[in-house]
Amino acid sequence: MTITFLGTGTSQGIPVIACDCTVCSSLDFRDNRTRTSIHVEYQGQSIVVDTGPDFRFQMLRERIKKLDAVLFTHQHRDHTAGLDEVRSFNFKQKSDVPVFASEDVIKQLKKDFGYIFAGANYPGLPRIVTNSITNNTFKIGAQEIEPIQVLHLKLPVFGFRFGDFTYITDANHIPEKEKIKIMGSKTLVLNALQLNTHPSHFNLEEALQLVEELQPQTTYLTHISHNLGLHKKVETDLPSNVHLAYDGLKLIS
Repeated sequence: MTITFLGTGTSQGIPVIACDCTVCSSLDFRDNRTRTSIHVEYQGQSIVVDTGPDFRFQMLRERIKKLDAVLFTHQHRDHTAGLDEVRSFNFKQKSDVPVFASEDVIKQLKKDFGYIFAGANYPGLPRIVTNSITNNTFKIGAQEIEPIQVLHLKLPVFGFRFGDFTYITDANHIPEKEKIKIMGSKTLVLNALQLNTHPSHFNLEEALQLVEELQPQTTYLTHISHNLGLHKKVETDLPSNVHLAYDGLKLIS
């Protein structure tokens, strides 16, 4: 299995234009963070988790030429806005792209992208097939995927476990019964927005406390705002088994 971090950043707390903070003006490529998403490649299957506003750029940058499925963690636009760009894979693969999400997320997608679901056979429209998932294990090809339901303030959000790899973003609370699903993961990806507390995201201290509790072998932090600080500085202050993820990072297991 190969995991590629397509994006590790967030719009949360970041000025849209004219930001001159040390992170936004950094020349370290690891501080150049696009919106959070990953690509999972397993036994020939090419799966993306979330299609944010940077989806097209991310796929081109990583030269990903095949897309077998999209999973959505939740319905916020910084995780869904790039859905239209699956049309390129429709054209190349001459097939629909399956989308897996909760029923609430699918309803929001149909509202935000009404033209895709209107039933019009218009040339060039994105072609997707929606698959409603619940908090139960499902499969894409040979890959078994276990949803992990976390809370983003009051909004239910799905994390996903692929074998020994667990991916969680946009969370500030994980119920005890869902923590059990994470136990035994070799690699955990967890959101850590900033240093200060936040109402709907783990901050760095909270994320590290959770890592200590769950005891994965290695943890990568994602969904990072510029308020967390420079990659080089933060990385040196982390425990030896915890790292900041960065755009383009690949993990092979």
